Amino acid sequence: MDVSGASGQPRSGDDQPTDHPAVPTPPPPAAEAPAPTEDGPDTDTAATPASNTPGPEAARAEEPEDEAGADQAEADKAGADKAAADGAKTPESVPDTAAGTHETHRTLAHTEPPTGSAPGMAKGEPPRPPKEPGGGILMGRPFGVPVYVAPSWFLVAALITWVFGGQLDRVLPELGAARYLVSLFFAVAFYASVLVHELAHTVAAIRFKLPVRRIQLQFFGGVSEIEKEAETPGREFVLAFVGPLLSLVLAGLFYLAMKPVQPGTVPGVLLAGLMVSNLIVAAFNLLPGLPLDGGRMLRAVVWKITGKPMSGTVAAAWVGRALAVAVLVGLPLLNSSGGLGGGTEESGGMNTVTDALLAAILAAIIWTGAGNSLRMARLREHLPELRARTLTRRAVPVETDTPLSEALRRANAAGARALVVVDADGHPLSLVRESAIVGVPEHRRPWVPVSGLAQDLTDDMRVSAELSGEELLDALRAAPATEYLVVETTGEIYGVLSAADVERAFVKAMARPS
Repeated sequence: MDVSGASGQPRSGDDQPTDHPAVPTPPPPAAEAPAPTEDGPDTDTAATPASNTPGPEAARAEEPEDEAGADQAEADKAGADKAAADGAKTPESVPDTAAGTHETHRTLAHTEPPTGSAPGMAKGEPPRPPKEPGGGILMGRPFGVPVYVAPSWFLVAALITWVFGGQLDRVLPELGAARYLVSLFFAVAFYASVLVHELAHTVAAIRFKLPVRRIQLQFFGGVSEIEKEAETPGREFVLAFVGPLLSLVLAGLFYLAMKPVQPGTVPGVLLAGLMVSNLIVAAFNLLPGLPLDGGRMLRAVVWKITGKPMSGTVAAAWVGRALAVAVLVGLPLLNSSGGLGGGTEESGGMNTVTDALLAAILAAIIWTGAGNSLRMARLREHLPELRARTLTRRAVPVETDTPLSEALRRANAAGARALVVVDADGHPLSLVRESAIVGVPEHRRPWVPVSGLAQDLTDDMRVSAELSGEELLDALRAAPATEYLVVETTGEIYGVLSAADVERAFVKAMARPS
């Protein structure tokens, strides 16, 4: 919506969410603001009628002429300019918010995103716009989605190479040291299968018009970071099921490729290993607990039955935690009893420790992912409470050459907490930054025009009063700033939205129980 021609008197918001005003309240004239003398006022006279308030030209004419006074004035001006510049800065390390609410689909272990991409906002600033996601070495952009290999992958690749190389030494002892090259090829081919699994999630998400932030191959598999939740339980089910389905298809293809190949050869061993590994990936991810694909399928079923996505998340998350306990206890017992292919007579102390360590890692990943899924669902449940209309501050329009002291007087008289700089026709041009106002000493305010403390408006800094929840956060991420102009659908000015107010409302909403 183009509201560049918006004009009219600002209206107040429905709520005043913060305790501190957007603009500092000037001192009472009787107690702290002496009347101006013939030499010009040296304190903030916010209560002085507009006709008696000196303008910028008068301020320049009445500046102190002695060297010390001029130096002090220059220092004050420099301080104000620095504060204005600081207010314009955007945070350098702010985690995404709406993007932090994404679904993540992992192969082997589907955990939620790390803390750095969890919901959150830096104090006084909006969420940062989604930058080019990092996370390792960029390998390509299939379907326009960046694929990264995390540093942890190299550790796992080395481990797979070592373990699979030992197995090859028993099956094909004639390979000698070359078995490790074959094992490395197997590790790369296995993670290529994992990538196909994740691309299945990605293609389904793109089909449902859900943005995908990135795919990352990392320790214990891969992850597809889908930035929005599926709109229906049916789409959620399909989005989760396509990953294990592709792993099963790959296992079948590797099985068919084994048929014409002699079993005791390098190709035969590789194809058999890839078939088994893809079957394991599919079976593991079909377990019905978050954060695995099977858990998301269970969530979709419960969501469909109850009509409440939160109920599905709670059920699948607790099943996921039960799975974590079962993996922690059952995996070492199953392996030591020969249930995973090893005989009890082959189990020594080192094997027992290795099995216990592997089980602990998998259990921790599943447990943490289930907890993160619950937190993400809770965030989505509270996002609709963030409404631009109720968080907006009342604002008053002021022209560009209005002294700051006069603008503050008008704001206090109107009960407003923000300033909008307008042209002669009342069209909004810029917003006066709260941080810049605080940086101007009170005795300098009659000489500083509001235009010097304002940030120019861009189209994406104009926010509709009807926005709420994730749509509101998306709009703020699109243009990092400290204040935004809120307008009605007709283009009329509604007020000013402070990013600090959104942050406080977000934290307050998350603190309430579901």
